Amino acid sequence: MPGLGTIINAGAIVAAGILGLLFGRFLTDRCQETVKVSCGVCVLFIGIAGAMEGMLSIEQEGLASGRSLLVTGSICLGALIGELINMEGLFERFGTWLKIRTGNSRDKQFVEGFVNASLTVCVGAMAVVGSIQDGLLGDPSILATKAVLDFVIIVILTCSQGKGCIFSAIPVAAVQGLITLLAGFIRPVMTEAALDNLSMTGSVLIFCVGLNLVWGRKIRVANLLPSLVLAVAFSFLPC
Repeated sequence: MPGLGTIINAGAIVAAGILGLLFGRFLTDRCQETVKVSCGVCVLFIGIAGAMEGMLSIEQEGLASGRSLLVTGSICLGALIGELINMEGLFERFGTWLKIRTGNSRDKQFVEGFVNASLTVCVGAMAVVGSIQDGLLGDPSILATKAVLDFVIIVILTCSQGKGCIFSAIPVAAVQGLITLLAGFIRPVMTEAALDNLSMTGSVLIFCVGLNLVWGRKIRVANLLPSLVLAVAFSFLPC
């Protein structure tokens, strides 16, 4: 059944958020802050690992780095486009609308939790590859694996940042559901090189989410999202 993987993924996020809320009630403010920073450190290393996997290679002389120009170009041009569009503002306005509509207008962390959680679970090659596989073959296995990873992340994030994290299931369902529907059109574009670029650049954005979790909102990560499209487009340029 096409779309089952997205349903599993979104359901896992909601379940994780509910569990995180129940568990988070037993934590003091000090413990919640420590959990948030700990989660941020883990997200940092997830991002570093993904980026280094794409940028480093093993040669006879040892480790060699490359593709730094691709990352720099994608991120910088993407940031410029994102700032002009103000995608961060779109995320925040939607988060504010959700906060009011769900009766959480007094929750000061709602929007921040929604934005951080949404970016963490939406960015990455697994979401794209898994959705395409689900749409074309009706195979939800990749998205089911992603659901397990997202479950752990959302439990921890919800403990420290509250109810807003639960609603990250909405952008996950929207993005992955759309890719599943358009899988036949997207698949030819997602070559091995395109997926490598997407994964590497997405890992840099995940690293930025980790920075915000550890040191507070310093980077408008949503405004960097156009860099993912650019990274895929650059894979078709002649070397």
